[in-house]
Amino acid sequence: MKKLGEEVAYLKGLAEGLDIDDKTKEGKMICKIVDVLDSFAGIVQDLEYSVEDLEDQVEELEYEIEELQQEVEDLEEWLYDEDDDYEEDDEDDYDDEYDEDEDYDEDDLSYIEMECPNCSEVVEIDEELLFDDSVDVVCPNCHAVILSSEDDCDCGCGCGCEDEEDYGDDCGCGCGCEDGDDGCNC
Repeated sequence: MKKLGEEVAYLKGLAEGLDIDDKTKEGKMICKIVDVLDSFAGIVQDLEYSVEDLEDQVEELEYEIEELQQEVEDLEEWLYDEDDDYEEDDEDDYDDEYDEDEDYDEDDLSYIEMECPNCSEVVEIDEELLFDDSVDVVCPNCHAVILSSEDDCDCGCGCGCEDEEDYGDDCGCGCGCEDGDDGCNC
């Protein structure tokens, strides 16, 4: 199919070759139609160039969108892989901890709440840890030692007093006993 501009040029040449006189009514009409067609052909040609430019831009944008989609997919995959790894690690730790004791019952555990002297975070501590002299209880928030295995006092009652001799007959632990009362470890 020939270009529209070429068709209009052919019509102009044909009109001149047929010696159509632009002084007659019919001749004026034919010459005017050929001129209007020539204007339309110029506009259509400009539109074709614009459409080609737009198609190139759309193609370029499609390529960029595909690249961005791939980057988003890669990031989502990385993000979800990290989350999965984290969740799997947590689940594995939880499973490993309680697989050892299949008779695990939450009611068997008892906790006390203590406030961290450093950050004021309320921390739940297993009561069994309070009586374990080899364990330091650490705040999970600020990592300060809440209870230290070195906090034992010299009087032997676990009260934390400096030493029982400074308090005379009363050991100073707050138990109210005098040295040697029955039932006190002082």
